[in-house]
Amino acid sequence: MIDFAVPASLAELAARVRDFVATRIVPYERDPRLTHHGPTDELRTALVAEARAAGLLTPQAPKKWGGLGLSHLEQALVFEAAGWSTLGPVAMNCAAPDEGNMFLLGRLARPDQVEAFLLPMIRGERRSVFAMTEPGGAGSDPGQLATTATFDGHSYRIEGRKWLITGAKGARTWIIMARVAENPHGRDGPTLFLCDGQTPGIVIERLMNSMDRNYVEGHAVVRLQGLTLPPSAVLGEVGEAFRYAQMRLAPARMTHCMRWLGAASRAQSIAIAHARTRTAFGKPLGEHQGVSFLLAENEIDLKVARLLIWETCWRMDRGEKARHESSIAKAEVSERLFRVADRCVQVLGGIGTTDETVVEMIYRDLRGFRLYDGPTEVHKHAIGRRLMRDGSDFTATPTATEPLARAAE
Repeated sequence: MIDFAVPASLAELAARVRDFVATRIVPYERDPRLTHHGPTDELRTALVAEARAAGLLTPQAPKKWGGLGLSHLEQALVFEAAGWSTLGPVAMNCAAPDEGNMFLLGRLARPDQVEAFLLPMIRGERRSVFAMTEPGGAGSDPGQLATTATFDGHSYRIEGRKWLITGAKGARTWIIMARVAENPHGRDGPTLFLCDGQTPGIVIERLMNSMDRNYVEGHAVVRLQGLTLPPSAVLGEVGEAFRYAQMRLAPARMTHCMRWLGAASRAQSIAIAHARTRTAFGKPLGEHQGVSFLLAENEIDLKVARLLIWETCWRMDRGEKARHESSIAKAEVSERLFRVADRCVQVLGGIGTTDETVVEMIYRDLRGFRLYDGPTEVHKHAIGRRLMRDGSDFTATPTATEPLARAAE
């Protein structure tokens, strides 16, 4: 049986995070340093200082590195509370892509890489990027990876072009995916490299104008030209990049869901307050069935999203491989939360399309959530392919030797 009873200490922590975000971070939403390319590094530094002073910086990090060592299910409550403002996760150093990159480095990095690249991130001193997506198609389909790494026995020379690289401007910890070419000196294949963002050969061509503005320094087009790295820059093993990317993606999908659940809940609270106070045709908007139904549908979607997140995190904490479940959760939660934001705009009417409230920003940012870490259609394709191969855990009849709930892929 799944026990979703929330321990008092965890409920207290989530409440403290929610209060911190509401009182200390929400006022920064009007800061001019929140630009159309997201928060500037200067604003991020100010936000991180707030979280550090409150003792809430990088709570997801292992205790040995100064964090709280939260389980996936514990993160679900804390990250939802942090997401009450889109700046909350930035302040607490648990926003994408840094949170997912810290997770990956914590499992793959050698001790020297931990010291040089991971610990400064945990302390909030550095940001990171995960440079995989390319103009030619490598993104949802990493098999199209075109960036090459040529190894001469002494160093790797990396050439290629990346785009939609979140937070590239000013980031110091870079994880770069490139395909090691066949060579007589060792293994080849898709590989992750770890280096400093100031290494010669990393050229930020331009920032891309996008709908969202919740990621620090936005999204960039990057050219890798003559980037030369030693064998010690390899993260993990040569040829294993796709496996490592999957290792990162399942928990990263879920933390995205957690944070955006908080933001959608904020939009719902704003819409409810508006429906209670704004009148039309002689009574509050919320007393009109059309509006009350929109708010009720929102509440249903928020509840279902929360349950999907919690159930998937419960499986992950049990040690199950939750790739399949995280695909289901990412696809469904992103669609439901976007509908919540869309209905909130509808309830607010004309004011919902302006920046008089944060609902319009949440709406635009949530539209992006339906795409990153895999668009809904890609997840449905993967889910359908698995069903054709294995059937459904809930319709198959278990045998005496087959467990009732098989671990996913």
